[in-house]
Amino acid sequence: MTAPPTAEQPWPVRTVARKIAEWVDRLGSVWVEGQLAQVTARAGTGTAFLVLRDPAADVSLQLTAPMGLVREGGPAVAEGNRVVVHGKPSFFLGRGTLSLRVDEIRAVGIGELLARIERLRRLLAAEGLFDRARKRRPPFLPGCIGLITGRASAAEHDVVTNAQARWPAVRFRIESVAVQGGLAVAQIVDALGVLDRDPEVDVIVLARGGGSVEDLLPFSDETLCRAVADCRTPVVSAIGHEPDTPLVDHVADVRCSTPTEAGRRLVPDLAEETARIAGLRDRARRALAGWVDREERLLAALRGRPALADPLRTLDARAEEVARLRESGRACLVRGLDRRAGDLEHVRARLTTLGPAATLARGYAVVQRVPAGGSAVDGSGEPLPVLRSVDEVAPGERLRIRVADGAVAAVVGGAGTKGRPREKRASTP
Repeated sequence: MTAPPTAEQPWPVRTVARKIAEWVDRLGSVWVEGQLAQVTARAGTGTAFLVLRDPAADVSLQLTAPMGLVREGGPAVAEGNRVVVHGKPSFFLGRGTLSLRVDEIRAVGIGELLARIERLRRLLAAEGLFDRARKRRPPFLPGCIGLITGRASAAEHDVVTNAQARWPAVRFRIESVAVQGGLAVAQIVDALGVLDRDPEVDVIVLARGGGSVEDLLPFSDETLCRAVADCRTPVVSAIGHEPDTPLVDHVADVRCSTPTEAGRRLVPDLAEETARIAGLRDRARRALAGWVDREERLLAALRGRPALADPLRTLDARAEEVARLRESGRACLVRGLDRRAGDLEHVRARLTTLGPAATLARGYAVVQRVPAGGSAVDGSGEPLPVLRSVDEVAPGERLRIRVADGAVAAVVGGAGTKGRPREKRASTP
């Protein structure tokens, strides 16, 4: 066995190449599917060189095949065709390249391609990528439209021309890509990412003209379908003609049968919208005029009612009622005051009759005792006690005798025995 290489004893290039060739030679034969990107079959040589490209990725593989095998393949072995090859990997020591020695080449038939597309369609449908619930409605008037199509293609012309004819101010951001072949899927996916990250783009359009099933294969690719499903911006699919329905049509938010229809559906028609606005303005004007007429009739009816036709009539009636009630109240108050005045005079007369002045006027007198040091004439100070019995005075006490027209002072002159009444005299000083 060869000793492992070290920095002091490295392997020469031939040894490394030989070991790689031995390892590759131990690999078995494989079936590989791809798209022929290059076919080089020069006359007078026994070997043809081909390049097989992965349609969904930028990966290619070198093929070598006998010239007889390429000639037997006929038109199927041509650049751009999808094929299935059988071969064994080999490593060329001289150039250090890896290739696949092919011993069989089969063209991929339309039926097989459609079967593969149908299997992918069922898979994507089962994952919910076709559900209507996840589809978004594009804006009514997008500010900027992202367009992914072939460079200077008829699809680009149809979309832009029809959209600008309907709305002249529409703006586009166009990403030109390959729309068929091995590079189409990768370029379209990259363009989708660029437009989806642009905040000014409101809707993205995938547009391509008609073609064969092989030409439209990139738009049924699983990678592209999942990229469309992951877009945050609404995506419109306008691939081929009416009968063409690649899988991206089912994943996109809106499907248009042709690029021309896409241009018409992306933006509203300026003339139609102007006419619609004019019609709505007329309807609003008529509705407003009708409402004003109804309100005027209502006001006229209200104005014709008696309360509003002659509002002072009610006020005059209420004023007369107030005056009548005021006079009635005044008369009632006067009668009450008269009754109360009569009652007051009656009470005053009774009080006068029953009062001491009336009694004194009939010849009676009120005798009061005058305390020592007090005045017997004016009666100022504390009220003098009224004499009620002869036993309450003694000889020599001063008295005050009040009569109808004044008062006189007197002194007790006689005395009586207590317990036996005797006449006491009073002398006036």
